[in-house]
Amino acid sequence: MASRHGDTSGTKRRWLAWLFLLLVAGGGIAALGWYQLFREEPQHFDSVEAYYLYGSIGAEQEEGIPYWIWRVLPEVFPQHLPGEGGYAALGMLWEEGEATPVGFSKKTIGFPRIAINCAACHTASYRTAEDAERQIVPTGPQQTFDPQAYLRFLGDAADDPDFTAANLLAAIEEQTELSWLDRLLYRFLIIPRTRDGLQEQAARFAWTEERPRWGPGRIDPFNPVKFHPDLLALDPAEDDTIGNSDIMPLWAMDEQEGFALHWDGLNDSLTEVVLSGAIGDGARPATLPVDALAELEAYLLTKRPPPYPFLYALDADLAAEGEAVFQRTCAGCHGLEGARTGTVIPQPEVGTDPHRLAMWTAEAAERYNAYAEDYPWDFNAFVKTDGYVAKPLTGIWLRAPYLHNGSVPTLEDLLRPADERPERFYRGYDVYHPERMGFIHEGEAAEREGFHYDTAEPGNSNQGHEGATFGTELDEQEKAALIEYLKTL
Repeated sequence: MASRHGDTSGTKRRWLAWLFLLLVAGGGIAALGWYQLFREEPQHFDSVEAYYLYGSIGAEQEEGIPYWIWRVLPEVFPQHLPGEGGYAALGMLWEEGEATPVGFSKKTIGFPRIAINCAACHTASYRTAEDAERQIVPTGPQQTFDPQAYLRFLGDAADDPDFTAANLLAAIEEQTELSWLDRLLYRFLIIPRTRDGLQEQAARFAWTEERPRWGPGRIDPFNPVKFHPDLLALDPAEDDTIGNSDIMPLWAMDEQEGFALHWDGLNDSLTEVVLSGAIGDGARPATLPVDALAELEAYLLTKRPPPYPFLYALDADLAAEGEAVFQRTCAGCHGLEGARTGTVIPQPEVGTDPHRLAMWTAEAAERYNAYAEDYPWDFNAFVKTDGYVAKPLTGIWLRAPYLHNGSVPTLEDLLRPADERPERFYRGYDVYHPERMGFIHEGEAAEREGFHYDTAEPGNSNQGHEGATFGTELDEQEKAALIEYLKTL
């Protein structure tokens, strides 16, 4: 007969064996869950420019959307887009053979995710004719992409009753083959969580519906940061400011060393501008790729805009005359050696729309400087200013529409008194008008592809930058000569 002691020892061994198996199984399940949902695979690019266009800035974990869900949303919900052509209807630039549009990073964190990067807004495009090939210019200011319309589309899709696992999985499986485990994860976890996340994002941006539309090539750059509960956490119900701004170029940043940056000069550190830009696009301190962003910063220093595409028709004698006009009239604020170039010009002096200036507050600057005080890349340079920065005019031909809010369609219009400038026009059509130094902004094609810009809307004023100091009192010959010279910058 077995002893009671022997029975106890055997039972103990069996329990230990079961416990061991449970621990192994639990560890295996945890490892599988980590692999399927959280493993991070590095990206590889052949050049820093390719990284600029398609690389991660650390936004996928916080703001990323499962790639395959994102990919099929236009197919499943075309009724929520402003036109035909899928994401092209939102003005995204898509190079042939790429998995994502310019400015969108595809990265695997457990599963493929997509998020925007700096190039989504800071990549220009232009065509020399409607049927000409579109030229894509990294670090230039976007003309066609409408970030607010993109956010609106994502929110409308998430609110649609057809945003279901069955519908999305059917569309996904027409484009890629998911494993049985992936199908389970998408059906019961990833798709439901994505819908919740997109609805949360839409609620976070609900304040934008109460203010004038951004439109293509424009964005409110800092109110989203001010109002984000995980960033500066200010209350949009208590702040009705309008920050709508034309998107700025990022090329030739070595020319701006020591200059005030952003439209209102709220920071003069390019490093802080790059890091805070990534945070504004969805990165967080734990995900911010500081070393990779330092490479991007170096790239921005030396990247140059393309030459004016119609230089073959340049009138060299007229341009030489225009250079003299520029030196006499404009160089003090816009020449690389100008005494006021890169400095903040008080808003009453320049007279342009004050809304963008009012959007950034001393409290916001103080909060942003304190945001990352526990990290080695601490912010210290955010300030509140009283005006707008006089920028060098490098690549000015491709920076239309003009003024900080993009309210003047061409350089020809900018040299007119404010009451002679167009009150309404269409922006977002990227066919260039060489005679007027700007994009075509009227007519059937511009109306079909563009956004109706009304200068009577708050934040959209085209006033200011006029008088003898700003060139609007030059005679017609001097204006023509000045524009001819500006084509060479």
